[in-house]
Amino acid sequence: MSRFLLRRTFSAVLTVLGGTVVAFVVMRLLPGDPARLVAGEFASAEAVAEQHRALGLDEPLWSQYLIYMADFFRGDWGFSYSLGEPVFEQFVRSVPATVELAAAAVTLAFAGGVIGALISSYSRGGPLDAAVRASSYIGLGTAPFWLGLLLLIVFFERLQWLPGPEGRLSSSTAAPPPVTGLHTVDALLAGEWATLGDAAVHLILPAVTLGFVIYAFLVRMLRASMLELVREPYILVARSKGRGRWGVIVRDVLPNALLPAITVGGLVLAELLTSTVLAETVFGWPGVGKLVTDAILQQDFAVVQAFIMISACLTVACNIVVDLLYGIADPRVRVRSS
Repeated sequence: MSRFLLRRTFSAVLTVLGGTVVAFVVMRLLPGDPARLVAGEFASAEAVAEQHRALGLDEPLWSQYLIYMADFFRGDWGFSYSLGEPVFEQFVRSVPATVELAAAAVTLAFAGGVIGALISSYSRGGPLDAAVRASSYIGLGTAPFWLGLLLLIVFFERLQWLPGPEGRLSSSTAAPPPVTGLHTVDALLAGEWATLGDAAVHLILPAVTLGFVIYAFLVRMLRASMLELVREPYILVARSKGRGRWGVIVRDVLPNALLPAITVGGLVLAELLTSTVLAETVFGWPGVGKLVTDAILQQDFAVVQAFIMISACLTVACNIVVDLLYGIADPRVRVRSS
Protein backbone atom coordinates (compact mmCIF):
# COMPACT_ATOMS: atom_id res chain seq x y z
CA MET A 1 0.00 0.00 0.00
CA SER A 2 2.88 2.36 0.76
CA ARG A 3 4.42 1.79 -2.68
CA PHE A 4 1.02 2.37 -4.25
CA LEU A 5 0.71 5.65 -2.33
CA LEU A 6 4.18 6.76 -3.42
CA ARG A 7 3.42 5.97 -7.06
CA ARG A 8 0.13 7.87 -6.94
CA THR A 9 1.76 10.84 -5.19
CA PHE A 10 4.56 11.00 -7.76
CA SER A 11 2.05 10.75 -10.60
CA ALA A 12 -0.06 13.47 -8.96
CA VAL A 13 2.90 15.84 -8.72
CA LEU A 14 3.68 15.35 -12.41
CA THR A 15 0.02 15.89 -13.30
CA VAL A 16 -0.19 19.11 -11.31
CA LEU A 17 3.04 20.42 -12.83
CA GLY A 18 1.88 19.58 -16.35
CA GLY A 19 -1.53 21.15 -15.80
CA THR A 20 -0.09 24.31 -14.27
CA VAL A 21 2.43 24.72 -17.09
CA VAL A 22 -0.31 24.45 -19.71
CA ALA A 23 -2.57 26.84 -17.79
CA PHE A 24 0.25 29.35 -17.29
CA VAL A 25 1.22 29.35 -20.96
CA VAL A 26 -2.40 29.61 -22.14
CA MET A 27 -3.04 32.57 -19.83
CA ARG A 28 0.01 34.33 -21.28
CA LEU A 29 -1.20 33.71 -24.84
CA LEU A 30 -4.65 35.21 -24.27
CA PRO A 31 -5.29 38.58 -25.94
CA GLY A 32 -4.83 41.62 -23.77
CA ASP A 33 -1.85 43.07 -21.95
CA PRO A 34 -2.09 42.84 -18.13
CA ALA A 35 0.35 45.73 -17.79
CA ARG A 36 -1.83 47.91 -20.02
CA LEU A 37 -4.92 46.94 -18.01
CA VAL A 38 -3.23 47.83 -14.73
CA ALA A 39 -1.70 51.08 -16.00
CA GLY A 40 -4.93 52.23 -17.63
CA GLU A 41 -6.20 52.64 -21.16
CA PHE A 42 -4.63 56.06 -21.69
CA ALA A 43 -1.31 55.37 -19.93
CA SER A 44 1.91 56.33 -21.67
CA ALA A 45 4.29 53.76 -23.13
CA GLU A 46 6.72 54.47 -20.28
CA ALA A 47 4.03 53.75 -17.66
CA VAL A 48 3.12 50.49 -19.40
CA ALA A 49 6.78 49.47 -19.57
CA GLU A 50 7.13 50.21 -15.85
CA GLN A 51 4.15 47.97 -15.13
CA HIS A 52 5.75 45.25 -17.25
CA ARG A 53 8.82 45.38 -15.02
CA ALA A 54 6.71 45.53 -11.84
CA LEU A 55 4.67 42.49 -12.87
CA GLY A 56 7.73 40.57 -14.02
CA LEU A 57 6.42 40.30 -17.58
CA ASP A 58 9.79 41.30 -19.01
CA GLU A 59 11.30 38.05 -17.68
CA PRO A 60 11.51 34.88 -19.82
CA LEU A 61 8.38 32.71 -19.69
CA TRP A 62 10.08 29.90 -17.77
CA SER A 63 11.35 32.39 -15.20
CA GLN A 64 7.86 33.89 -14.81
CA TYR A 65 6.46 30.39 -14.20
CA LEU A 66 9.02 29.50 -11.53
CA ILE A 67 8.51 32.82 -9.75
CA TYR A 68 4.73 32.42 -9.86
CA MET A 69 4.82 28.85 -8.52
CA ALA A 70 7.16 29.84 -5.68
CA ASP A 71 4.92 32.77 -4.76
CA PHE A 72 1.75 30.67 -5.11
CA PHE A 73 2.82 28.08 -2.55
CA ARG A 74 3.84 30.89 -0.19
CA GLY A 75 0.31 32.27 -0.35
CA ASP A 76 1.11 35.13 -2.72
CA TRP A 77 -1.38 34.57 -5.56
CA GLY A 78 -0.93 37.95 -7.16
CA PHE A 79 -2.83 41.21 -6.98
CA SER A 80 -6.29 41.84 -8.41
CA TYR A 81 -6.27 45.19 -10.17
CA SER A 82 -10.08 45.14 -10.65
CA LEU A 83 -10.81 44.93 -6.92
CA GLY A 84 -7.60 46.47 -5.66
CA GLU A 85 -6.62 43.75 -3.18
CA PRO A 86 -4.57 40.52 -3.07
CA VAL A 87 -6.12 37.54 -4.85
CA PHE A 88 -5.62 35.31 -1.81
CA GLU A 89 -7.85 37.54 0.33
CA GLN A 90 -10.60 37.44 -2.31
CA PHE A 91 -10.57 33.64 -2.33
CA VAL A 92 -10.59 33.45 1.47
CA ARG A 93 -13.64 35.70 1.54
CA SER A 94 -15.46 33.77 -1.23
CA VAL A 95 -14.69 30.16 -0.27
CA PRO A 96 -17.26 29.82 2.59
CA ALA A 97 -20.16 30.67 0.27
CA THR A 98 -19.00 28.10 -2.27
CA VAL A 99 -18.41 25.44 0.40
CA GLU A 100 -21.91 25.99 1.79
CA LEU A 101 -23.48 25.71 -1.66
CA ALA A 102 -21.40 22.66 -2.65
CA ALA A 103 -22.17 20.87 0.63
CA ALA A 104 -25.90 21.44 0.18
CA ALA A 105 -25.75 20.29 -3.45
CA VAL A 106 -23.80 17.11 -2.67
CA THR A 107 -26.11 16.29 0.25
CA LEU A 108 -29.21 16.64 -1.93
CA ALA A 109 -27.58 14.71 -4.78
CA PHE A 110 -26.45 11.82 -2.56
CA ALA A 111 -29.80 11.54 -0.78
CA GLY A 112 -31.70 11.72 -4.05
CA GLY A 113 -29.35 9.27 -5.75
CA VAL A 114 -29.65 6.64 -3.02
CA ILE A 115 -33.44 6.97 -2.74
CA GLY A 116 -33.85 6.96 -6.52
CA ALA A 117 -31.64 3.88 -6.95
CA LEU A 118 -33.55 2.02 -4.21
CA ILE A 119 -36.90 2.81 -5.81
CA SER A 120 -35.62 1.98 -9.29
CA SER A 121 -34.09 -1.37 -8.35
CA TYR A 122 -37.09 -2.39 -6.26
CA SER A 123 -39.59 -1.60 -9.01
CA ARG A 124 -37.44 -2.60 -11.99
CA GLY A 125 -39.33 -2.30 -15.24
CA GLY A 126 -42.20 -0.40 -13.62
CA PRO A 127 -43.32 3.20 -13.97
CA LEU A 128 -41.25 4.37 -10.98
CA ASP A 129 -38.14 2.81 -12.51
CA ALA A 130 -38.89 4.58 -15.79
CA ALA A 131 -39.36 7.90 -13.97
CA VAL A 132 -36.02 7.57 -12.16
CA ARG A 133 -34.20 6.67 -15.37
CA ALA A 134 -35.84 9.56 -17.19
CA SER A 135 -34.74 11.99 -14.47
CA SER A 136 -31.16 10.74 -14.80
CA TYR A 137 -31.23 11.25 -18.58
CA ILE A 138 -32.54 14.77 -18.07
CA GLY A 139 -29.85 15.50 -15.48
CA LEU A 140 -27.03 14.33 -17.72
CA GLY A 141 -28.39 16.17 -20.74
CA THR A 142 -29.24 19.50 -19.13
CA ALA A 143 -26.76 22.37 -18.86
CA PRO A 144 -26.63 23.75 -15.28
CA PHE A 145 -27.04 27.38 -16.35
CA TRP A 146 -30.15 26.51 -18.39
CA LEU A 147 -31.62 24.53 -15.50
CA GLY A 148 -30.92 27.43 -13.14
CA LEU A 149 -32.67 29.91 -15.41
CA LEU A 150 -35.64 27.54 -15.79
CA LEU A 151 -35.96 27.13 -12.02
CA LEU A 152 -35.84 30.90 -11.56
CA ILE A 153 -38.56 31.44 -14.15
CA VAL A 154 -40.84 28.82 -12.59
CA PHE A 155 -40.30 29.15 -8.83
CA PHE A 156 -39.30 32.82 -8.55
CA GLU A 157 -40.96 34.72 -11.38
CA ARG A 158 -44.13 32.69 -11.95
CA LEU A 159 -44.97 30.95 -8.68
CA GLN A 160 -43.01 33.31 -6.38
CA TRP A 161 -42.37 30.46 -3.94
CA LEU A 162 -38.60 30.93 -3.63
CA PRO A 163 -36.23 33.93 -3.68
CA GLY A 164 -34.49 35.05 -6.83
CA PRO A 165 -30.85 35.77 -7.65
CA GLU A 166 -30.12 38.00 -4.66
CA GLY A 167 -27.27 36.10 -3.03
CA ARG A 168 -27.17 34.20 0.25
CA LEU A 169 -29.66 36.28 2.25
CA SER A 170 -32.50 38.71 1.66
CA SER A 171 -31.56 42.38 1.66
CA SER A 172 -33.58 42.86 4.85
CA THR A 173 -31.79 40.04 6.72
CA ALA A 174 -28.51 40.72 8.51
CA ALA A 175 -25.76 38.12 8.31
CA PRO A 176 -25.25 36.07 11.50
CA PRO A 177 -22.11 36.58 13.62
CA PRO A 178 -19.30 35.01 11.57
CA VAL A 179 -17.83 31.81 13.00
CA THR A 180 -17.46 29.39 10.10
CA GLY A 181 -18.50 31.70 7.27
CA LEU A 182 -21.40 29.36 6.45
CA HIS A 183 -24.58 31.35 7.06
CA THR A 184 -26.70 28.30 7.89
CA VAL A 185 -24.19 26.99 10.43
CA ASP A 186 -23.47 30.42 11.93
CA ALA A 187 -27.18 31.20 12.27
CA LEU A 188 -27.73 27.82 13.95
CA LEU A 189 -24.86 28.44 16.39
CA ALA A 190 -26.20 31.91 17.20
CA GLY A 191 -29.78 30.68 17.58
CA GLU A 192 -31.03 33.10 14.92
CA TRP A 193 -33.81 30.93 13.52
CA ALA A 194 -35.24 33.53 11.15
CA THR A 195 -31.80 34.01 9.59
CA LEU A 196 -31.35 30.24 9.39
CA GLY A 197 -34.64 29.88 7.53
CA ASP A 198 -33.80 32.70 5.15
CA ALA A 199 -30.36 31.25 4.40
CA ALA A 200 -31.81 27.76 3.85
CA VAL A 201 -34.50 29.06 1.49
CA HIS A 202 -31.89 30.93 -0.56
CA LEU A 203 -29.88 27.70 -0.85
CA ILE A 204 -32.65 25.62 -2.42
CA LEU A 205 -32.58 26.70 -6.07
CA PRO A 206 -28.78 26.97 -6.52
CA ALA A 207 -28.23 23.69 -4.62
CA VAL A 208 -30.77 21.87 -6.80
CA THR A 209 -29.17 23.35 -9.92
CA LEU A 210 -25.70 22.30 -8.85
CA GLY A 211 -26.69 18.89 -7.47
CA PHE A 212 -28.95 17.67 -10.27
CA VAL A 213 -26.13 16.53 -12.56
CA ILE A 214 -24.36 14.83 -9.63
CA TYR A 215 -27.63 13.10 -8.75
CA ALA A 216 -27.88 11.82 -12.33
CA PHE A 217 -24.36 10.34 -12.13
CA LEU A 218 -25.03 8.67 -8.80
CA VAL A 219 -28.47 7.25 -9.51
CA ARG A 220 -27.37 5.67 -12.79
CA MET A 221 -24.27 4.13 -11.25
CA LEU A 222 -26.03 2.89 -8.11
CA ARG A 223 -28.93 1.46 -10.09
CA ALA A 224 -26.62 -0.47 -12.42
CA SER A 225 -24.56 -1.76 -9.48
CA MET A 226 -27.63 -2.82 -7.50
CA LEU A 227 -29.23 -4.62 -10.44
CA GLU A 228 -25.99 -6.54 -10.90
CA LEU A 229 -25.72 -7.42 -7.21
CA VAL A 230 -29.27 -8.79 -6.89
CA ARG A 231 -28.16 -11.70 -9.10
CA GLU A 232 -25.23 -12.59 -6.84
CA PRO A 233 -25.43 -15.99 -5.06
CA TYR A 234 -25.41 -14.55 -1.53
CA ILE A 235 -28.40 -12.35 -2.37
CA LEU A 236 -30.27 -15.33 -3.82
CA VAL A 237 -29.48 -17.31 -0.65
CA ALA A 238 -30.82 -14.48 1.51
CA ARG A 239 -34.02 -14.41 -0.53
CA SER A 240 -34.37 -18.19 -0.33
CA LYS A 241 -34.31 -17.95 3.47
CA GLY A 242 -37.54 -16.01 3.36
CA ARG A 243 -36.21 -12.50 3.85
CA GLY A 244 -38.26 -9.77 2.22
CA ARG A 245 -37.13 -8.23 -1.05
CA TRP A 246 -37.02 -4.69 0.33
CA GLY A 247 -35.04 -5.76 3.39
CA VAL A 248 -32.48 -7.60 1.25
CA ILE A 249 -32.05 -4.59 -1.04
CA VAL A 250 -31.60 -2.12 1.83
CA ARG A 251 -29.44 -4.27 4.14
CA ASP A 252 -27.38 -6.36 1.70
CA VAL A 253 -27.45 -4.84 -1.77
CA LEU A 254 -27.20 -1.09 -1.03
CA PRO A 255 -24.06 -1.17 1.20
CA ASN A 256 -22.13 -3.13 -1.43
CA ALA A 257 -23.48 -0.97 -4.25
CA LEU A 258 -22.19 2.15 -2.49
CA LEU A 259 -18.58 0.95 -2.80
CA PRO A 260 -18.22 1.91 -6.49
CA ALA A 261 -19.66 5.32 -5.58
CA ILE A 262 -16.26 6.16 -4.09
CA THR A 263 -14.79 6.21 -7.58
CA VAL A 264 -17.22 8.94 -8.60
CA GLY A 265 -15.59 11.34 -6.13
CA GLY A 266 -13.19 12.71 -8.73
CA LEU A 267 -15.98 13.18 -11.26
CA VAL A 268 -18.15 14.88 -8.65
CA LEU A 269 -15.40 17.37 -7.79
CA ALA A 270 -14.73 18.12 -11.45
CA GLU A 271 -18.46 18.67 -12.00
CA LEU A 272 -18.65 20.93 -8.94
CA LEU A 273 -15.72 23.05 -10.11
CA THR A 274 -17.28 23.68 -13.51
CA SER A 275 -20.94 23.89 -12.52
CA THR A 276 -20.28 26.15 -9.52
CA VAL A 277 -19.06 28.92 -11.81
CA LEU A 278 -22.31 28.77 -13.80
CA ALA A 279 -24.69 28.30 -10.86
CA GLU A 280 -23.19 31.12 -8.81
CA THR A 281 -23.32 33.46 -11.78
CA VAL A 282 -26.99 32.69 -12.48
CA PHE A 283 -28.07 33.09 -8.84
CA GLY A 284 -25.76 35.96 -7.88
CA TRP A 285 -24.13 33.72 -5.26
CA PRO A 286 -21.03 35.52 -3.91
CA GLY A 287 -18.69 32.54 -4.06
CA VAL A 288 -15.55 31.54 -5.93
CA GLY A 289 -17.47 30.83 -9.13
CA LYS A 290 -18.91 34.33 -9.35
CA LEU A 291 -15.53 35.78 -8.40
CA VAL A 292 -13.93 33.99 -11.35
CA THR A 293 -16.73 34.97 -13.75
CA ASP A 294 -16.36 38.65 -12.80
CA ALA A 295 -12.58 38.34 -13.17
CA ILE A 296 -12.94 36.92 -16.69
CA LEU A 297 -15.21 39.80 -17.69
CA GLN A 298 -12.71 42.28 -16.22
CA GLN A 299 -9.74 40.43 -17.78
CA ASP A 300 -8.32 40.07 -14.27
CA PHE A 301 -5.92 37.25 -15.16
CA ALA A 302 -4.41 36.87 -11.69
CA VAL A 303 -7.74 35.67 -10.26
CA VAL A 304 -8.42 33.31 -13.18
CA GLN A 305 -4.95 31.82 -13.03
CA ALA A 306 -5.21 31.22 -9.28
CA PHE A 307 -8.55 29.45 -9.82
CA ILE A 308 -7.02 27.17 -12.46
CA MET A 309 -4.12 26.32 -10.14
CA ILE A 310 -6.44 25.55 -7.22
CA SER A 311 -8.73 23.46 -9.43
CA ALA A 312 -5.81 21.36 -10.69
CA CYS A 313 -4.48 20.75 -7.17
CA LEU A 314 -7.92 19.90 -5.75
CA THR A 315 -8.78 17.50 -8.57
CA VAL A 316 -5.52 15.59 -8.25
CA ALA A 317 -5.74 15.51 -4.44
CA CYS A 318 -9.31 14.23 -4.63
CA ASN A 319 -8.28 11.43 -7.00
CA ILE A 320 -5.53 10.36 -4.60
CA VAL A 321 -7.99 10.29 -1.69
CA VAL A 322 -10.44 8.27 -3.82
CA ASP A 323 -7.72 5.71 -4.62
CA LEU A 324 -6.79 5.41 -0.94
CA LEU A 325 -10.40 5.08 0.21
CA TYR A 326 -11.08 2.45 -2.41
CA GLY A 327 -8.00 0.53 -1.32
CA ILE A 328 -9.16 0.67 2.31
CA ALA A 329 -12.73 -0.33 1.48
CA ASP A 330 -11.89 -3.10 -1.01
CA PRO A 331 -9.15 -5.57 0.05
CA ARG A 332 -8.81 -6.78 -3.54
CA VAL A 333 -7.33 -3.42 -4.52
CA ARG A 334 -4.71 -3.72 -1.77
CA VAL A 335 -3.75 -7.18 -2.96
CA ARG A 336 -3.40 -6.07 -6.59
CA SER A 337 -1.39 -2.97 -5.66
CA SER A 338 1.02 -5.05 -3.57
